[in-house]
Amino acid sequence: MTGVLSIRYSDEQLRNLAARARELILRTAHHVGAGHVGGSMSAADLLVSLYFDELRIDPAAPHDASRDRFVLSKGHCALGLYVVLAMRGFFDEAELTTFDQGGSRLQMHPDMTKLPGIEMSTGSLGQGLSAGVGMALGARLGGPASTSHARTFVLLGDGELQEGMTWEALHIAPRYRLGRLTAILDHNGLQQYGWPPRAGERGDRRDPWAGADLAATFGGLGWRVVDIDGNDITEIRSALARTRTADPTDPPTMIIAHTRKGAGVSFMEMSIRWHTGAPDDAQLARALAELRETTTDHGEGVPA
Repeated sequence: MTGVLSIRYSDEQLRNLAARARELILRTAHHVGAGHVGGSMSAADLLVSLYFDELRIDPAAPHDASRDRFVLSKGHCALGLYVVLAMRGFFDEAELTTFDQGGSRLQMHPDMTKLPGIEMSTGSLGQGLSAGVGMALGARLGGPASTSHARTFVLLGDGELQEGMTWEALHIAPRYRLGRLTAILDHNGLQQYGWPPRAGERGDRRDPWAGADLAATFGGLGWRVVDIDGNDITEIRSALARTRTADPTDPPTMIIAHTRKGAGVSFMEMSIRWHTGAPDDAQLARALAELRETTTDHGEGVPA
């Protein structure tokens, strides 16, 4: 297809792009007074690496049959996806100011009927991987040869591991030998709701799967498992590069990406306060100052 990336970014440039994505996430949430900031920030490095370095896509031809597919299963973090789609050229960044407004294409959860580049409407947690299995199987079974080489990526939240439909998809994908399917688990270890609270407590919002050997569990189901730091661009790129070597009939790949909720801003990191909400003026200024300190120059991909 014509959408293969013509620019090869360095790790440093991708880090700068991720800082820019975090800036836009925070500016947008501040502007509209809403947004799932924490999970969008934890996934920023993953999304930038996918859209600027890995996915075979063309913003000018978003429905090209041979394109790679990406499904944001944790659809409540649509703000992070919208920001990266805008940066990649699917729509103008100015449209981000309409996020979550009436009539906007950028609703709190992604709508595939409204915005080019969205492959699946998500938000009801646990459904994205099943859709990805269907896309990967469909790419193998139908159409021209180029379509059969299309890859499918699904980004899951760790809270979705409590959904039965997720486990049905985890169980069936290896049976179909979907080597061009990659699931990425954004494993930040915090969720909005966890185990029910005991008397006098607010409840434990840590991942109920904490302590479980997820790599062994996924591997036991037949997945090819890669364990990485999901906020490290170098590790992300290495893991994604390994998926390119997969034969269509190899097992699917599960990338367990250990991330930090709210990554990139010290007072937001690993705080349930920032699962959802918007920074005030002072918090935004402090966060942007921290993000600017992480950039290495003022070239391509650096926040303006």
